[in-house]
Amino acid sequence: MNELWQLSVPWWEFVLRGGVVYVFLLVFLRITGRRQIGDYAPFDLILLLILSNAVQNSMNAGDNSLVGGLISATTLMLLHWVMSRLSYRFAGFERLIDGHPEILIRNGQLNGEIMARQAITLDDLHAVLRDHECLALNEVRLAVIETNGTITIQKYRQKE
Repeated sequence: MNELWQLSVPWWEFVLRGGVVYVFLLVFLRITGRRQIGDYAPFDLILLLILSNAVQNSMNAGDNSLVGGLISATTLMLLHWVMSRLSYRFAGFERLIDGHPEILIRNGQLNGEIMARQAITLDDLHAVLRDHECLALNEVRLAVIETNGTITIQKYRQKE
């Protein structure tokens, strides 16, 4: 029962460790691309679950107390809140954290460089196009990969 409330490391170490892990994962997920954040494919979900398990001990220093877990969770929630406030307040910070939308298709022309940088395969793109009832690239006026990883499609207007 005493282990439930007794910390094995100082409280501030939980805050420091949680902050370092939060920033590391934020940078790591930002570098790996938006697709990691958008629609979760099975391998994306597995990666996130394994990442959470991999960084657990680095956050709690082997401490399994209730108080230690609450301190770590509170630290992560506060950091997330601070980041969202900073992103809301400062456009430059938001672009740094979230990136910016990029055009994949303009007037039926595919931008292969952005496709490669975002690791979007033609199969992935064609699946999105089919979801928007487009059968060919020349039906697309604009296709944009948004900052959250989704792809929005604007088709040419059909003649009446």
